[in-house]
Amino acid sequence: MISRLLLVFACVATLFVAPPRAEAQQLSFDAYLQLLIARARAEGVSEPTIQRMTEGLTPNQRVIELDRDQPGSSSGTGYPALAPYIARHVDAARIRGGRNTHAANRSTIRAVEAEYGVPGEIVVAIWGHETNYGSYKGGFDLSRALATLAWEGRRRDLFAGEWVDLLKIADRGFPRSNLVGSWAGAFGNPQFLPSVYLRLAADGDGDGRADIFNNRADTIASIANYFRDAGWRRGQPWGVRAYVPGGFDWDAVSSRIVAPVCPRVHERHSQWKTVAEWKRLGVQPQVPLGDDVMASLFQPDGPNTPAWLLTSNYRVILEYNCSNYYAMSVGLLADEIAQ
Repeated sequence: MISRLLLVFACVATLFVAPPRAEAQQLSFDAYLQLLIARARAEGVSEPTIQRMTEGLTPNQRVIELDRDQPGSSSGTGYPALAPYIARHVDAARIRGGRNTHAANRSTIRAVEAEYGVPGEIVVAIWGHETNYGSYKGGFDLSRALATLAWEGRRRDLFAGEWVDLLKIADRGFPRSNLVGSWAGAFGNPQFLPSVYLRLAADGDGDGRADIFNNRADTIASIANYFRDAGWRRGQPWGVRAYVPGGFDWDAVSSRIVAPVCPRVHERHSQWKTVAEWKRLGVQPQVPLGDDVMASLFQPDGPNTPAWLLTSNYRVILEYNCSNYYAMSVGLLADEIAQ
């Protein structure tokens, strides 16, 4: 066993390759941590950063419990009603907080809207849903949480990479005391994973640093940059309420496409049609929407309940969190903030 471990360490000294699952499960946390350190070193993380980010590092049993408690994909056909979820997540307190946050950052939001093309109310709604406008960002030591998840092995490749990316962020001068967040590794006002931070975090105030922990301008710019990167279309709403006539033939417009990602989210949406085509079928947008805009029809709680025509920008919200409940609550909160 010792000779095999020496062989593994010799390999990762030049190029990190994650050990096979069976072998990694035989490693102690400290031994596996050395593999992660070798990868971080090979990818350019400095020795002082490695030392301070690994000092006293031990596995976090609570993180393991939370990860193992995650529900699997349901194979059932039923869905919880949307309306109660919206009532809980788009309540008076969150609307009030969103409007106050929007007003307090008006000049920054205007500049970000001009640069990125993403409405400020959408950005603020994401911020509200992720951390209640920064009031709670999580308290887990990210180095410990991510190293634990990588060692545990259920999603080893993902979390090993996120741990190394976290150290790259620390190498930019962020203290370990700042690098705290959720048990699954998301952090800061927008709850970015480290890999997302490295790719999309933006400097909103021109000080040369993207501080999504405490800097509001950087937070707003970073969320907007995420949405622009995901394909947000400038000047188009995420969706609008729609009137659906009685006896509407849903079978005729149901989608036959199985989405490769989050299929149970997308299977609830209709075929894509232009607004003009929807109008000819009797579906009427309750807010003006161009006849050439492509949209899908969504009536989550069944006949005689609210329905929406969703544009491609709704799919961008799903990129942030692939849940119809999340995306609808973000869109509806944004609409409330904008009033």
